[in-house]
Amino acid sequence: MNDLTMNYKKELLVKIENKSAVIGIIGLGYVGLPLALEFAKKNFQTIGFDIDERKIPILMNGKSYIKHISEEKIAKAVKSKTFTATNDFSQLTKCDAIIICVPTPLDHHREPDLTFIENSGKIIAEYIRAGQFISLESSTYPGTTEEILQPLFEAKGLKVGEDFFLAFSPEREDPNNPDYSTSTIPKVVGGVTPACLEVACKLYDQVIVKTVPVSSPRAAEATKLLENIYRSINIALVNELKMVFDKMNIDVWEVIEAAKTKPFGFQAFYPGPGLGGHCIPIDPFYLTWKAKEFDINTKFIELAGEINTFQPYYVVQKLIEALDAKGKTLNGSKILILGASYKKNIDDMRESPSLKLIEIIQNKNGLVDYCDPFVPKLPPTRKYKFEMESVLLNPQSVKSYDAILLSTDHDNFDYEMIANNAQLIIDTRNAFGKRGFTKNVVKA
Repeated sequence: MNDLTMNYKKELLVKIENKSAVIGIIGLGYVGLPLALEFAKKNFQTIGFDIDERKIPILMNGKSYIKHISEEKIAKAVKSKTFTATNDFSQLTKCDAIIICVPTPLDHHREPDLTFIENSGKIIAEYIRAGQFISLESSTYPGTTEEILQPLFEAKGLKVGEDFFLAFSPEREDPNNPDYSTSTIPKVVGGVTPACLEVACKLYDQVIVKTVPVSSPRAAEATKLLENIYRSINIALVNELKMVFDKMNIDVWEVIEAAKTKPFGFQAFYPGPGLGGHCIPIDPFYLTWKAKEFDINTKFIELAGEINTFQPYYVVQKLIEALDAKGKTLNGSKILILGASYKKNIDDMRESPSLKLIEIIQNKNGLVDYCDPFVPKLPPTRKYKFEMESVLLNPQSVKSYDAILLSTDHDNFDYEMIANNAQLIIDTRNAFGKRGFTKNVVKA
C-alpha cells in the first residue's frame, strides 16, 4: 500500500470526521429519503439522486410524497441547504460517499431483477473518481456487491480498498414504526477489505446509533436475508396453523395470545391475507435463486413462499363460503376491501396483498371497491394497473356492500360503525374480534 493510497483513506476519514464529506444517495424512496435526511440533519452536504424527475420539485419545495416522512423535516433540510435533490447524475463527482438505495424486485419468473443495481453501478462507474466510498443498501443475494459492483468500478483502473472503498450495509427500514427509525436501528456493515470496513463504519457512525461490523459484504447480504426469511417462515407457520385450526373450530388468534404469555422460547407472529412490503415477499427468493448455483434446494423457504402466496386465495374462499351461507354468490356481489397498503397506518403499497385480493375477486366477477385513508387512488405498480379511487365510509355506503373484507387494519377506521352496519365482515387481521365485534364477522 503506497502513501497515495493511505492518503485516500485518511483524507476520507478526516472529511467524515469534520463533516465536510459530501454524501450522495441514489434512490429517494422509503429507504433513501429518510437516510438522506439523517445525513442532512447532521450537517453533511447531502445530494439525493433519483431517475423519477417528478420527485425533484416536490422535495425542493419542502414537500413529501411519502406520508410518514414529515414535510417539516424535508423543508428544514432544504432551507438549511444541507439537502438537495436532482436527477443530474454528473453531480456524483462531487460526492465523497455514494449510497445506493434502489429497488430489487423479482421478475415474472420470481428470479432476482438486479436492473436497478446494475444501472446505478454503471452510472457511478461513469463518474467514479479515486477517494470515493460506495455502499449498497438494497436487499440482494450474497455476492452481489463483489460480483456486480466491484468489477464495474475496477474496470475504471481503480483498486478496491486502495483507490476506492466498497461495502454492503442492508437497509432495515420499517415505515412508520413508532419505536425505531433510521437513526435508531443498528446498522450491519460488511466491507470488501478492512480499509473499506473502516470507512463504512466511520460514515454510518455519524448518523446511526450503532454499527455492527461483519467479515464481508456476503455476510452482511446474508444477514438481511436471514432476518426476512426468519419472518417469512414464521408467518407461513401461523398462516398454516390458521387454516388447520379453522377446520378444528379453534381461533388461532386466541391460541397465539395464550402462547405468548410464555416468557421464553416463543415469539408471537400473526397470520394475515398474504405478505406485503418490499422485503419479506421478495428477499427469500433471492437466496433460493442463488442457492441453486450451489446445488442446494431451500425447502423451508420455498414451502413458506407457497403457503404465504396462497393466503389471498384462502381469504377469497372464506369470502365465497360466507356469502354462500347467506344465499349469495361472489359473482355479482359488491365487495369492499378495507385497506390497500401492506401494513397499517402507512401509504406503502409495495407488494400489498390487497392488490391480489382485488384481482382474484374481479376474476370471479365480484364487484370490488376499496377504502384506504392513506391511499386515495391506487397507483400503478409493476404488475397491476387498477383505475380505482378510495370510497367514503359511512353507514349508508357500508350497508350497500354484500361483504366488507378487512385486509389492512388501519387505526382510523371506525370499526364500531362498520360492525353495526355491515351485512358481512371478512376479518383477516382480527381487527373486529379484538374489539369485541363478532356479529356477522368471519375470521380469515
